[in-house]
Amino acid sequence: MTRAVLWDLDGTLVDSAEQHWQAWRETLEAAGLSVTRAQFRETFGQRNDAILTRWLGTGIPTDRMRAIGDAKEARYRDLVAAAGLTPLPGAADWVGRLARGSWRQAVASSAPRLNVEVVVRALGLAAHFGALVAAEDVEHGKPAPDVFLAAARRLGVPPARCVVVEDAPAGIEAARRAGMASIGVGPPEFAPAHVIVASLEHLPSDTFDRLIGDAGATTT
Repeated sequence: MTRAVLWDLDGTLVDSAEQHWQAWRETLEAAGLSVTRAQFRETFGQRNDAILTRWLGTGIPTDRMRAIGDAKEARYRDLVAAAGLTPLPGAADWVGRLARGSWRQAVASSAPRLNVEVVVRALGLAAHFGALVAAEDVEHGKPAPDVFLAAARRLGVPPARCVVVEDAPAGIEAARRAGMASIGVGPPEFAPAHVIVASLEHLPSDTFDRLIGDAGATTT
């Protein structure tokens, strides 16, 4: 039977938190606004509309929200292009191993599509993904399940045969609502994922098979 792994991007496949933080800080300062690092950490992994509404309130005009968000993302892409990116420990190895094991794979991210495409190319992993699902592709961001359900549909794999890999509580909740197994990359007190691991390089080799009940399968 078909099976799939749906990857979050920032914090899961790549650590670009500093680039996002710098881009937000510079963009907001240029607009006469400010944000603390604590506020940034609390909203990391969410869509820009949700982030800016939380930071600036519900009264922010839609066109101003869009302009700030677009400027931030453009700055982020400039930072990535200038400095490059490397996969988090174990991430590229797992993507390659799963591809060799005939798993279908997709990126399912709250980031804008241009960001997703830029980062996946920078990591050199684009050939392994059958779908890239971004913020523009769904109505509701995480913790709603939309992005994972859309990725599963594009891969042609039922939700029960999908494993989500995430580093944020909102993403783990989205996986739960989608009816998918989840792997949380984070501290032991992480959100209630089915499996929690500090780093993908320490993930047991049979984890994905066990999560969807393919006990006799192997991932090489």
